[in-house]
Amino acid sequence: MQQRIGRVERNTSETKIKMELNLDGSGKTQIDTGIGFFDHMLNGFARHGLFDLDVKAEGDLIVDCHHTVEDTGIVLGNAIRKAVGNKQGIKRYGSLMLPMDESLVLCAVDLSGRPYLVYDAEFTSDRVGYLDTEMVREFFYAVSYAAGMNLHLKLMYGSNNHHIIEAMFKAFAKALDEATVYDRRIQNVLSTKGSL
Repeated sequence: MQQRIGRVERNTSETKIKMELNLDGSGKTQIDTGIGFFDHMLNGFARHGLFDLDVKAEGDLIVDCHHTVEDTGIVLGNAIRKAVGNKQGIKRYGSLMLPMDESLVLCAVDLSGRPYLVYDAEFTSDRVGYLDTEMVREFFYAVSYAAGMNLHLKLMYGSNNHHIIEAMFKAFAKALDEATVYDRRIQNVLSTKGSL
C-alpha cells in the first residue's frame, strides 16, 4: 500500500515553513523551529504517533514565538489533511487518556472534515523554555482548523507545566494514529453521508 505523505510549504512575511509528514512512518524526525521546547514536543508527537516528520521553520522569533508556533500548526494541519486524502477505509475516530507522571490528559479526534477545537487546560507558568504556554491552545486550534478535524483536549489534572504540554502532544499523536488506521471492514468512508 502506498504511504500517505503530506508535503506543505508556507511562506509569509513572518514565517517560512517546510514540512513533510508520513502517517505510515516509524517515528523518524528532523525538526528545527528555532524553539527548543517546541521541537521537543513535535518530536514526541511524531515518535509516539509513529509518524515520520520533517520540519524546517524560520520565523520572526525576535518578536516572539507566536507566528512560528501558529503557522507551524497551520502547516501541520494541512499536511495531515493532504496525507489522509479521501479518508476511505480509515477509522476516522481516535481517543486516548494519557498519563505523564502527575498529569493526565484526555484527547479525542474526529476526522470529520468539520473543524472544531474544545480545549480545557490552564497553566501556572507563562513559559516553558522559550514556548509561551498560551501558544499551546493556538497551535492546536490552527491544527484542527487546517486539518478539518474535531479535536478535544482536556487536562484532567496535573501540576507540572512541562508534563501537561507533553502529555497533550503525545495524547494527540496517539489519538490521530488511531483515527488514521485502516480497518478492512470499512469499505468506503465511515459516514452515513457517504463522504467526509
